Amino acid sequence: MSEREQPGSRDGQPSRSLRVGSPGVLPVASVPWPVLFRRRVARRLERTGNYHRWVLAVSLAGMFSVAFTITILAVAIPDIATEFGSPETAVSWVITGPILTFALVGPSVGRLGDMLGHRRVYLISLSLAGLFAAFIALSWNTPSLIAFRILGAAGGAATGPSAMAMINRVYPPERRVQAMGYWSLVMAGAPVLGVVVGGPIVDAYSWRWIFVFQVPVTVLAVLLGVLVLPETRRTEAHGFDLPGAVVLGGSIGALLLAITNGSTWGWGSPAVLFLISLFPVGMVVFVRIERRARSPLIPLAYFRRRNVAMPIVAQMFANFAYMGGFILTPLLLRDPDLFAFDATHAGLLTIARPLTFAIAGPLMGWFALRVGERSNATFGSALVVVSMVVLALGATRQSSLLIVAGLALSGFGLGTAAPSMSASVANAVEETDFGIAGATQQMAAQIGVVLGIQVMQTFRAIRLDQLGVAGLATSYRDAYLLGGLVCLGAIWASALIRSTPVEARRAVIEGVSVPDPEPEPAPPALEASR
Repeated sequence: MSEREQPGSRDGQPSRSLRVGSPGVLPVASVPWPVLFRRRVARRLERTGNYHRWVLAVSLAGMFSVAFTITILAVAIPDIATEFGSPETAVSWVITGPILTFALVGPSVGRLGDMLGHRRVYLISLSLAGLFAAFIALSWNTPSLIAFRILGAAGGAATGPSAMAMINRVYPPERRVQAMGYWSLVMAGAPVLGVVVGGPIVDAYSWRWIFVFQVPVTVLAVLLGVLVLPETRRTEAHGFDLPGAVVLGGSIGALLLAITNGSTWGWGSPAVLFLISLFPVGMVVFVRIERRARSPLIPLAYFRRRNVAMPIVAQMFANFAYMGGFILTPLLLRDPDLFAFDATHAGLLTIARPLTFAIAGPLMGWFALRVGERSNATFGSALVVVSMVVLALGATRQSSLLIVAGLALSGFGLGTAAPSMSASVANAVEETDFGIAGATQQMAAQIGVVLGIQVMQTFRAIRLDQLGVAGLATSYRDAYLLGGLVCLGAIWASALIRSTPVEARRAVIEGVSVPDPEPEPAPPALEASR
């Protein structure tokens, strides 16, 4: 063992110290104090028995700080167009751009979370969202605003899948539907709440203050995440499936771009027809890439499992009517020939939907323990269909009471169905694929959102051209009924979901600890991809 003399020892004798790296001496790792502090906080929270609730609350806080701005500028488009001297059709991309971006990059960031760790990806994503929120507040023209909105959406897109993955890891399968009640509340309710509160803020101050407020909220969420959120196991993947990500993103992007601009460019225009034709071709290429990839972006074999395919299909159909009807309703309420409400009045009426969603999400997540995920999802989807009928009646009778009732039914319906749909998917995939499973749900929901918004508004415009000014209310009625018709597909898909076994659900109700259920055998194709 080597020694080195150091003058100045207390007894006048040379001090003896061990040199790291000398024979027989083991190196001692030095752990940074922030890491030690975070571990101490985590241990204290675990001793309280409520660590899973802290993870849930902190994850959702960060996700809310990103999600509530997705549609918050909907009521500010005329003001922005006036400030920057741009046409409203161009300014509308401050809403459409982020929605498209979330759908495009969702699978990629979900898989990155599985590979690199969801805590790390979540915190990076949240930090980027806060950074670009500051840039958005400083935008100097329409192109800069749209660019910063798209970059902010791309940067924050991982918060949803990563939050879902971390929540699913700390909650056992039989309790996930309850946690998903709160997750669905934030993911679907935050953009809606953004539309509701955006009106008063824009009227009283400026649209820029929305994003000024987002910056400190995001910083606080990042600090809480650093202290509370757990590290997650990483997937042993053979690299990132870049070809699959590019082809899938291009295919979905072409479809959504065509749908978004169909009414402006013309549904029969060469550009729209070309973009639509790219979608099936791209999906065929994507399937071939995934079958050959050593680490596919999305393990296609999962779609052979009923509890993966059916909830994803149901979410797409339900969100078609849910968001399509919600974006249509402010136009109805502010139409000068019908209700003629201002932005603030219309926003106050539409608050019925996020309120009922807030009630239904956690409450019906608890109720699913008694009746099962299938019953909850089917019942909730049926309520969304009924809400479209009520909104249609409200449009023709010009009844604000029926409009509020329809919005309330819509919120309660999806708030009932969404937690069961999300939990069913999480319980049907491997733990190492939570991120990509959540991102795939997000992508399907966003496709439903864009389809619902554009198709229902386009259908209303077509009916108005056919009926003339005298058929204004009827055009809204027919658009709502179209949404209800599409949402029948959500009822069908939900009815095919398998519920968690009764014994496991009863054990949660009675507070009995049960062993983890045996995992569903993976299809051969899935095993081969690992």
